[in-house]
Amino acid sequence: MTGEERCHITEWWNSADDDAASIVRARVEPGVTTPLHRLHGITERYVILEGEGRVMIGDRSPEAVGPRDVVLIPPDASQRITNTGAADLVFLAISTPRFRAEMYEDIEAGDPSC
Repeated sequence: MTGEERCHITEWWNSADDDAASIVRARVEPGVTTPLHRLHGITERYVILEGEGRVMIGDRSPEAVGPRDVVLIPPDASQRITNTGAADLVFLAISTPRFRAEMYEDIEAGDPSC
């Protein structure tokens, strides 16, 4: 598992030569929930490839997701995803502009529901 993200991340594209977008492949094991976090100034899209999950974005009601679903996460919105299935949840996370570590904020520590 990749550190504090509680998922396996494979960076497919993130280059200073292309500030417009970055792409990672994420894999979340069954029963795992990623930490509550936000990306400052970055719009993110989850493209679900395999598995089943529940995504929470800002104040919206949790949403069930599965293969071929696309989830739009606006900049600065709190977010996390839970694998609700028996197999791995696999998705692409496409960030615009590209993801940079300084744009990531872990907000789980202040959330009593975690």
